[in-house]
Amino acid sequence: MRAYVTITRENHREELLNSVRAALKQQRPVVAGKKLAATFVDLFFARVATDELEQRDPADLAALAAAMLDFGWKRQPGVAKVRAYNPAMDTHGWEARSTIVEIVNDDMPFLVDSVSMAVAEHHCTVHLTIHPTLDVVRDGDGNITDIGPRGNGRDVLTESFVYMEIDRQNSRHALRRIRKSVEEALADVRAAVDDWSEMRDKALAVSQEIGVTRADVDDEWLSETRDFVDWMARDHFTFLGYKQYDLRDKDGELWLYPDDATGLGLLNSKRSGGKEGRKISGEAQELVDNPELIVFTKTNARATVHRTGYMDYVGVMRFDGHGRIIGEHRFLGQFTSGVYSRAPRDIPLLRLKVRNVLQRSGLSRGGHGGKALMHILDTLPRDELFQGSEEEIYTLAMGILNLQERRQTRLFIRKGRFGRFFSCLVYIPRDRFNTEVRENIQGILRRALKGVRLDYTVQVFDTPLARVHVFVRTRPGEDVVDYNVVEIEQRLVEAVRSWQDQLEEILVGKVGEGKGLELARRFGQAFPAAYTEDVGPWVASFDVLNLAAVKDEDDLGMSLYRPRKRRGSGMLRFKVFRYHHTIPLSDAVPMLENMGLRIVSERPYELNPADGRTMWIQDFDMIPGSQIELKLDQVRDIFQETFLRVWRGEAENDGFNRLVLSARLDWRQVSLIRAVCKYLLQTGLPFSQPYMEQTLADYPVIARLLVELFEARFDPRFRKRDEAAGVLEHCLHEELEEVRSLDADRILRSFIGVIKAALRTNYYQVTADGEPKPAIAFKLDSSKVPELPEPRPMFEIFVYAPHMEGVHLRGGEVARGGLRWSDRREDFRTEVLGLMKAQMVKNTVIVPVGAKGGFVLKRAPDTSDRDAVLAEGVRCYRHFVSSLLDITDNIVDGDIVPPPDVVRYDGDDPYLVVAADKGTATFSDIANDVAESYQFWLGDAFASGGSVGYDHKKMGITARGAWESVKRHFREMGRDIQRESFDVVGIGDMSGDVFGNGMLLSDHIRLKAAFNHLHIFIDPDPDPAASYAERDRLFELPRSGWADYDAKLISKGGGVWSRQEKSIPLSPELRDWLGVAEERLAPNELIRALLKAPADLLWNGGIGTYVKARSESQSDAGDRSNDGVRVNGRDLRCLVVGEGGNLGFTQRGRIEYALNGGRLNTDFIDNSAGVNCSDHEVNIKILLNDAVRAGRLMQKSRPRLMASMTDEVAGLVLRSNYLQTQAISMMEAQATARLGEHGDFITLLEHRNVL
Repeated sequence: MRAYVTITRENHREELLNSVRAALKQQRPVVAGKKLAATFVDLFFARVATDELEQRDPADLAALAAAMLDFGWKRQPGVAKVRAYNPAMDTHGWEARSTIVEIVNDDMPFLVDSVSMAVAEHHCTVHLTIHPTLDVVRDGDGNITDIGPRGNGRDVLTESFVYMEIDRQNSRHALRRIRKSVEEALADVRAAVDDWSEMRDKALAVSQEIGVTRADVDDEWLSETRDFVDWMARDHFTFLGYKQYDLRDKDGELWLYPDDATGLGLLNSKRSGGKEGRKISGEAQELVDNPELIVFTKTNARATVHRTGYMDYVGVMRFDGHGRIIGEHRFLGQFTSGVYSRAPRDIPLLRLKVRNVLQRSGLSRGGHGGKALMHILDTLPRDELFQGSEEEIYTLAMGILNLQERRQTRLFIRKGRFGRFFSCLVYIPRDRFNTEVRENIQGILRRALKGVRLDYTVQVFDTPLARVHVFVRTRPGEDVVDYNVVEIEQRLVEAVRSWQDQLEEILVGKVGEGKGLELARRFGQAFPAAYTEDVGPWVASFDVLNLAAVKDEDDLGMSLYRPRKRRGSGMLRFKVFRYHHTIPLSDAVPMLENMGLRIVSERPYELNPADGRTMWIQDFDMIPGSQIELKLDQVRDIFQETFLRVWRGEAENDGFNRLVLSARLDWRQVSLIRAVCKYLLQTGLPFSQPYMEQTLADYPVIARLLVELFEARFDPRFRKRDEAAGVLEHCLHEELEEVRSLDADRILRSFIGVIKAALRTNYYQVTADGEPKPAIAFKLDSSKVPELPEPRPMFEIFVYAPHMEGVHLRGGEVARGGLRWSDRREDFRTEVLGLMKAQMVKNTVIVPVGAKGGFVLKRAPDTSDRDAVLAEGVRCYRHFVSSLLDITDNIVDGDIVPPPDVVRYDGDDPYLVVAADKGTATFSDIANDVAESYQFWLGDAFASGGSVGYDHKKMGITARGAWESVKRHFREMGRDIQRESFDVVGIGDMSGDVFGNGMLLSDHIRLKAAFNHLHIFIDPDPDPAASYAERDRLFELPRSGWADYDAKLISKGGGVWSRQEKSIPLSPELRDWLGVAEERLAPNELIRALLKAPADLLWNGGIGTYVKARSESQSDAGDRSNDGVRVNGRDLRCLVVGEGGNLGFTQRGRIEYALNGGRLNTDFIDNSAGVNCSDHEVNIKILLNDAVRAGRLMQKSRPRLMASMTDEVAGLVLRSNYLQTQAISMMEAQATARLGEHGDFITLLEHRNVL
């Protein structure tokens, strides 16, 4: 296969050359005949690679070959022909992108190398070189008559045809300079080659004369010197020049004169003759005074022949018969390449130096140290061994030996003979070496040693070190003496030391060697190139410490600072450190902007530490708001803490965070201001949160005084609180005098009013791990809150947290009522206030007065995930209940125990009893579990219901109590709904307590329609038995909805529709029942029609206000979520309303409905059974708890005893409902006769400001 490939390539090459030959015929006529031209092409391209030929167009190859042949057609032997030009079509018949250099010369060594060096001196790159050696025959005029080995040997000339393509030179001056340099190089080559044998012979002769008259020279040293010169002459030195120099006395001074007659090669009389002598001074004078047999150095001139670089100078001293120096034999040239790879022990003179150095070191050649030293000497640059003295070599070698295996940067400088140059050996850690480092080293040495030209070589060893040998040529005649090796070395250390090295050193300095090295190992190689280019090691060391402090994926590191380079610009930098991910800009930018900063730019850096866990740095450029004067040391910690808390969700991301920088408030203090704002929003203060945020930001001094007033009143550690609060109030009022805006004044005074109305707070309480409580709660004297809508509770507790808010309103010191999960986030206090008002009336049947609480979720999960929503609801409920207990007194062994870290401005207040409500029907055990964790004195009497209590839904007690009202309404109309069928329209679904239980209280119910927040259910002609069974199934089905109703059981024209539908079709049966003509209605329109549908009973077991009076606006109902479905009381066509749910009607809506002939009581009458049952349960538990504590009842017996009384409790409760409705009916019957009494009662209520 290999042979086949070779043959194929050869065939392809021949095809290429045939194409060139064919193209050559199309060229302009050449002086050569066609046969010679074809032969020339074959010989000219013989050594050109096939790949190179493939890349060229055959016509171009033919053109350059023709041009080369034309140029070399006529030449006299011994004369070099050189041309440098840019071929042009109109002038030369062909063109090229590069500049062309053509040479025809007698063949001789070093030709191509020397020409390439000459071109390189002009900073030109050679792109192509073709240099065949051809045998040609020329006539007397120098014209070629034949090409190839024809004719006798005397007529055949061996000539070099050199063709080069170099970087294009567009100026004629540049072309002339290149041609001149090439011509000079060719002349130097000829001179060196012509005299080479004479120079070699001269060296051999000189070797025998060395030291003949020097009796003071060591025999071994003398022998080695002779051997060296002889060795040098025997093909180890490329001789380029020789001349003898004589030392003469002139007017008492020594001068060195050249003997031009002895000049050979580059130093022959034609090239360097006529030069005058030079006075001996400086180091040359020392050489005369202490003559050596042989001197090695480098010439001032760079070599123009063979190899680039400065020529080697070998000077063999000449002595008279008395052993005095009288001159020198000067040889110029280059040691052959083999010398540089030959072991020093194989080179005369060097072997002696090496042996002496080893002996002086005292190391055994066979020992570890001796072997290491020999390796160093073997690998030293040969120039160092030739030119250095034994002392210099010893110092250098021992210095390198001491450096072995140590990752250090060291510099060794040797000043050359006669001050012409410096030889610099730089050892650096191998992994630090790169082109940039090498260039930095050269720059430092050039400046320090005043170099005019530098050459370098690089050697990388199998040790941790690399070596850069820099040869620094100084300006001729200038002796550089003012340099300090230690200082230069230190500069090199800085230049070589990597960014990572500097970082490591800084870290060690900051945190000690152990920790510093550990951090360097972990983070040293972690940073991307973009980071190391942007950030210096000193700043990076702070970043490393911040990165190391990040605990886990849920933690952040932060750094707020002013950049040094832009310290006066007001610019701030903020860095965030995090595992695995950056903070999305859509999150981070609003957070920072809400803190009063404008984001200019952001730079993210991904880090890959050694532990494999990706980390990120986000670097923000920011400008603070114009109104903020920052003292960074005072705000850095609170700024970073606030950012962290907001990111974790422990503080909200809003404009109040501007107060961190402007008012120097910490995140918790800002949360306090925010909590007051949230409360004011719930009270109906007619300003938006952004407006209040801006107001506080406009008056940061007032904002801080507000916090200080709160702290003076409630910080348990505060002394003389009343005095301090008085001073702060005075300061606040003085500041308010400067407020020009009426709105701003009203807002700020509202904040002051809330703080002054506060009675207790959990603000200073902490969790077991020392963290602040997750929610802020404050108890208020509602009568002192400015602009609070009526009716005002006696007390209220507002609870604020980033994830929830809640309020608990109480009508008296001993009050009770349910806690509901509200969905009215913007006005839940309005909802709870209405419920509390109803509860006050409802609780007339029990001892405690009315109370009500509610909370809302602010970060509810996706509503499609009901489990997640429930889990979040439970979490928020726990925090709500905990916050209520945080500031409630306890009873321990009969004594009142105030809560810890709470300053009280009211009397003892241990009575807090709650109950289930909308959304919290199953939460009683949760509430009691929280109470148990507080060791609250009521125990599981704290929240009625639950596993050890009376389950209202299982008992159906609320629905059964309301059903007593419904039965009475129908009974008074002569109808028995337990025995005869009746039509019902309902609000709610079968999973609900009141609705579900209520719709199972009679098997004669014909439920024709119902709706909840998701679906609308319609069954125009229901079968009472079948529909009852299906409702019972849904009641037992967890989390059921109307969509779960068996469609096969729905009568013709009915169905279940989503409230999200665009429109719902109306069947003829449905249109006939509702009395509407439209064939389609929007969901909200259909619900309004259902509320106004003809029916016997409208059963409200849902949430919301659906009926108002015509005289009322939608906003008067206080339930914006149901504005789209609400109807007027006068439009209802049902006979009876059963209010199992609260606030289904406005009070005026009830009156309007009743005046229109409808029968109803009120919600607090109909659904009072639930609170009555809870009151029985609480009182029973309190009684039984006393019995347990007294030992009269076993704790395990208590639940069984309570369960045994379930039916009895239900009977007592329902009896109350029965009697209440009976009393109302009786009072209604006597109303006309007792009109005067009613008038007097109204007057009394007005006198007491109740009405």
